[in-house]
Amino acid sequence: MTLPPENLQDLDIRSTPRDEMNLVPLDTFGYEFPGNRIWIDFEIPEFTAICPFSDFPDFATIKLSYVPNERCIELKSLKLYINSFREVKIFHEHVMNVILEDFVKACDPLEVKLVGDFNVRGNIKTVVRAEYTKA
Repeated sequence: MTLPPENLQDLDIRSTPRDEMNLVPLDTFGYEFPGNRIWIDFEIPEFTAICPFSDFPDFATIKLSYVPNERCIELKSLKLYINSFREVKIFHEHVMNVILEDFVKACDPLEVKLVGDFNVRGNIKTVVRAEYTKA
């Protein structure tokens, strides 16, 4: 199957390159009970990034659940990290993958479940889910 070319509407799409995102690093602390499986859940109701098509803000509630391995995410760094997306032009699908990759890289969890519940835009509701399980 041959896909049609991208951007048939010839829109000015400008996503922020990964190396220019200037995201605050995620910090961690040692989990004192490795081997004891617990789920840690975060709900982030004020996530904002910028739509690469329109340059308008996209709003979402992000739910992040994880099972720590040897490290936990430090909460203030998570807040600063999430808030640093406010100046980033990125698609819904891509932002969830960036968050998942950065989270796994920072704390090497056993499992992560991530849900981005984006507000309605133009009569379309978007929910993006991403998961990771350590091999």
